[in-house]
Amino acid sequence: MSTRTGTGTSNPWAQGLTIFAATMLAIIGFVQVFQGIAAIAKDDVLVTTENYVYAFNTTTWGWIHLVLGVLFIVIAFAIMSGNAFARGAGIGLAILSIIANFLWLPYYPIWAVVIIAFNVFLIWALANYTPDFES
Repeated sequence: MSTRTGTGTSNPWAQGLTIFAATMLAIIGFVQVFQGIAAIAKDDVLVTTENYVYAFNTTTWGWIHLVLGVLFIVIAFAIMSGNAFARGAGIGLAILSIIANFLWLPYYPIWAVVIIAFNVFLIWALANYTPDFES
């Protein structure tokens, strides 16, 4: 059972985890930007799988990860500023990232699974944050 505190959440863990989630969102965003740049600049770095249903050119995947990374960074800073819309956008972006990384599995399996796990945690942390409406 949790009570409302002056921290702005009904669950004190949720506020700390929301800050951690925003930080992780930014870190994942930066890593995805670098991953996207690597796939765009030198697409022979990644191993491609033959006969993969969702096969794209690795340059296309690079652009997808680059755009997702930039959006992650923007949303992370908006969450840090306390924007309520940003939390919802962060959840939506994490869902899109889960889908993109699931489709990215044949190209970079370990990293894709790690990012999917972080995104599940991000969704939980952002969904559990509830602002304190008391004066």
